[in-house]
Amino acid sequence: MSGARRRVAAIARKEFLHILYDFRTLFILFLMPVVQLVMFGYALNMEIQEVELAVADQANTPLSRQLVAAFRGSAFFRLVPCEGGAAEAEALFATHQARAALIIPTDFARRLEREPEAPVQLLVDAADANAATLIRNYCEQLILEFDQRRGARPPAPFEVRPTILFNPDLRSSFFFVPGVMAMILVMISALLTSVAITREKETGTLEQLLVSPVRPWEIVLGKVLPYIGLAFLDAALILGVALLLFAVPFRGSLLLLVGLTTLYVLTALSLGLLISTRARTQQVAMMAALTATLLPTVMLSGLIFPIASMPRPMQLVSLLIPARYFLLIVRGVLLKGSTLAQLLPPTLALAAMTLVLLAVAVRRFSAKLE
Repeated sequence: MSGARRRVAAIARKEFLHILYDFRTLFILFLMPVVQLVMFGYALNMEIQEVELAVADQANTPLSRQLVAAFRGSAFFRLVPCEGGAAEAEALFATHQARAALIIPTDFARRLEREPEAPVQLLVDAADANAATLIRNYCEQLILEFDQRRGARPPAPFEVRPTILFNPDLRSSFFFVPGVMAMILVMISALLTSVAITREKETGTLEQLLVSPVRPWEIVLGKVLPYIGLAFLDAALILGVALLLFAVPFRGSLLLLVGLTTLYVLTALSLGLLISTRARTQQVAMMAALTATLLPTVMLSGLIFPIASMPRPMQLVSLLIPARYFLLIVRGVLLKGSTLAQLLPPTLALAAMTLVLLAVAVRRFSAKLE
């Protein structure tokens, strides 16, 4: 067994030195993840700010001006006065100068004095359905606060007081940044190991391994070990940027996160090794790794789009995406403080995927050596 350890250590040392003196690999390992995390962390933002709101106050009374002032005091809206009423608001919609319009009728104050409610027209540009829903919710909340300030009570026989858990400020970065961590780790790990064996083919050193007394599993293990250590450094760097730059909370166990991140990295490394046993050139291996990790992770893991809203066939396909399970883990540990018992299903899924991918990669590599 000591001979096997020496052979594995020699292969790992050779692979580590190759990485150390390869500027492109170091760039992929350390600079590209930080750039991607910063870009995606700021770009993936579902919060809406500075919405252009066309306001047509046709009543022009103290009460209507109070309602307009409620919208003016909100950070979500930038008011655009409309002296021409609804016609001018529609013109602003057509020229993309407004995404919403508030039209207050002339009898607004009189009706509120005689009746418990008065109609107010709200127009929302729903070309972007998600943004339209958020804008409508913002408007309804401001109108509700306006009613409460003037002493009006809703006709409902009960009052709903929501309590927001885990992300009370509703910051999009708290949701997306852990997801970007999952995307970067699987992409980088699979990308680097996908060229590990392919590089041996291109440089002609695979023939030397064929005649050496090295077993297939020793070659695979020796090539994986350096990337496991580097992936830890990468994960620590990404986590540090997430905590310091985006102020993502850390409510769970660091030891648990380290252990489950190791499992996720092993899954990605196994996928990269499997790709390297099939690809003939490094370029093909890198393209295959990017295709197998980047697009499925973005589209089918729950990083951006909820899995529950996908068609049933796509939900079944998402079961094969490793990032789907790690997203549950990293968001659970960071935002909710989840324990291993609570994260057991995604952990077992990742463990099963790792065993299958690694076994297939070793078997295919053994077949090539024979």
